[in-house]
Amino acid sequence: MKVLQFGKFYPPDIGGIETVIEDLTLALNKNGIVCDVLCSNSKREYKEEILDCGAKIMRCASFGRLASTSISPQMIFKLREVIDDYDIIHMHLPDPMANLALLLSKYKHKKIILHWHSDIIKQKKILKFYIPLQTKLLKIADSIITTTEKYIKESSFLPPFSHKCIGIPIGVDKQVLLNENINESSIVRFPKHKKVIFSLGRMASNKGFEYLIESAKYLDDDYVIYIGGSGKLKESLHSLIIENNLQDRVILIGKINRDNLQYYYSNCHIFVLPSVQESYGIVLIEAMSFSKPVICTKLFPSGNDWINQNGKTGLVVESKNPKAISDAIKSIESNYEYYANSAYNRYIEEFTQDKMIDRITALYHKILN
Repeated sequence: MKVLQFGKFYPPDIGGIETVIEDLTLALNKNGIVCDVLCSNSKREYKEEILDCGAKIMRCASFGRLASTSISPQMIFKLREVIDDYDIIHMHLPDPMANLALLLSKYKHKKIILHWHSDIIKQKKILKFYIPLQTKLLKIADSIITTTEKYIKESSFLPPFSHKCIGIPIGVDKQVLLNENINESSIVRFPKHKKVIFSLGRMASNKGFEYLIESAKYLDDDYVIYIGGSGKLKESLHSLIIENNLQDRVILIGKINRDNLQYYYSNCHIFVLPSVQESYGIVLIEAMSFSKPVICTKLFPSGNDWINQNGKTGLVVESKNPKAISDAIKSIESNYEYYANSAYNRYIEEFTQDKMIDRITALYHKILN
């Protein structure tokens, strides 16, 4: 069996989808399935490399991004060149460039799996022109993986194709986070005498970090909020902290090296993901794997409130509501150990990487037989 993971980018370009592609590539090759990657480069050059596991990573030259899409015409020609080498094309969406490349290739004798990470939500004007290509892709797909069963029903595009859809939650390998490569000098240490509320993500408008920052106004001095990540909104979030005189209550850590994540998850008290738009918060699962109660927002479409079971693994609150976040933090305190234990148990039951790999491998065998 030979599989081609086909997506926008591959690490060190960071992002949730990129992490999933990397995890799948490494694990599938480890399990005896030949799995390579075709993606866009973040630079205007073609680059090819062979990983230690044997996977070939083909990065096509990009002319930059338009509406969050990497403009890489080379992907079209490269896919046409290599597609005959693979049995399964496993495409990660949304990615209009990859969509176009597949439809312009000789795909008819290949098994096509779409990994539907999210609907396109922001780019509504461009979406009108893209929908015909997306619909064609949905029609030719042999199977469509969604990150939760819930998302199949809530998506604006998947219900007519629900007979092809299967929910396979993204899993996390906690052992990857438990490494010995911690760079002590780069860690921002948490205060030992405070309860640390931790959050992590790109400093982008969909993450809702401003509401988490403002929630500090309703918490007493026992709490301090640390937010990890970088992005274009970092300066405006810093200004918001100063405007509200919260410099001692909210700290922006900046970009966190993945090797150091275990320190932050291990030593925080509660993890909060205050998103205003998010399809699947992998960071929720990472926090749960460290037995941390989690707080997320009620969104549509989204799988976050399926990952985090309200009243069991944590609490689900209204989005854009700082007071609701602070109230949830206080509420969790009344039964902290129950939430913490339930969070870890749900991780073990649903969200290990081994479970994800087993489910995807079973799907591969099913569509090839």
